[in-house]
Amino acid sequence: MSSVFLMPPKMITGSGAISKLCEHLRGKGKKAFIVTDGSMIKFKTAGKLTAILEQAGITYEIYAEVNGEPTDAIVAKGVQHFKQAKCDCIIALGGGSPIDAAKAIGFMASSGGKIRSFMKTEITSPLPYFVAIPTTAGTGSEVTQFTIITDTGKNEKMLLKGPALIPQLAVIDPDLTLTIPPHVTVATGLDALTHAIEAYTSRKAQALADSFALSAIKRIYQHLETAYRDGGNLEARQQLSLAALEAGIAFNNSSVTLVHGMSRPIGALFHIAHGVSNALLLTRCLEFLVPGNPARFAKIADVMGITGPGRSEEEACNALLRDLDHFCKVLKVPALPDLQVEKRQFYNHLTKMAEDALASGSPANAFRIPGQQDIMDIYQKLWPDH
Repeated sequence: MSSVFLMPPKMITGSGAISKLCEHLRGKGKKAFIVTDGSMIKFKTAGKLTAILEQAGITYEIYAEVNGEPTDAIVAKGVQHFKQAKCDCIIALGGGSPIDAAKAIGFMASSGGKIRSFMKTEITSPLPYFVAIPTTAGTGSEVTQFTIITDTGKNEKMLLKGPALIPQLAVIDPDLTLTIPPHVTVATGLDALTHAIEAYTSRKAQALADSFALSAIKRIYQHLETAYRDGGNLEARQQLSLAALEAGIAFNNSSVTLVHGMSRPIGALFHIAHGVSNALLLTRCLEFLVPGNPARFAKIADVMGITGPGRSEEEACNALLRDLDHFCKVLKVPALPDLQVEKRQFYNHLTKMAEDALASGSPANAFRIPGQQDIMDIYQKLWPDH
């Protein structure tokens, strides 16, 4: 079967990569619209970017209001700001939220209309020249054709996609991730791990994407705990930045499955960060998914180096589930009660969350496709006393 493989036309990677930005930005625009968040201003990361732009004689406007997961209201305000400032290119600086918001601002500034009308359609209208500079190692949004925006009226996360959303330039500089606090390091790292595992075990998996997925899994398993314990370890940060890039390329071409389908409703209804909700769900979802394609999950265990000689496929899969569960505990992934989620309220939303998860389409990409009751059962297993 033939398939199309998508990735950005240009990527700059390595320590100090941001310093090379203007070499690639010249001639692409006269005034940049920088989409970021307040922490990038507070910790002077945005200042590093603006200093580089000023040296190259490129003017800019800063939109630093993406201080949570992006919503339709944040996007609408950004579009208005972009037009009023008469910008002609976009630079996203930050984690997945500013990058996702920047994608939506870019295509809405070009296309107009209501953002919800773009759900379940392929976005092909060209965006202004778009640069993504991640400051976390997790979402992979800097290399994907996806953006997730919360519809504030419906408390629903809208998945929007299309090749036009892939940034024209991705700048992967691990130096920018050195100050990430431990809990964010864990959430983003496990988000990337989820991307890679789901891409490799998806019905839509393809050979070239498999190579990226397995490499990402190995890097994350080897280096995430080091970065969690020693945030200043540049080698670990470098490896995680590359892993997030690889995982993003993998799921951009092979899709995600059950974890992401179930994660979005939790984020939309309880305002839990995407990486955290993925981490909460990872092992519980894999317990359900493993029987659908044990050979693929056993291969993941091999790549992680947790299987011994002569182990059967079943033993490798069991080892994978045990080790991932232990990995999450070592990294102190919080439980729902730790996140101030009230059990009764969570249970009241079970039906809606399961319906929204199925409606996302992601669970259908798994080899073992869940029904609504299966998803509700998994949600209930997130409680420690279940």
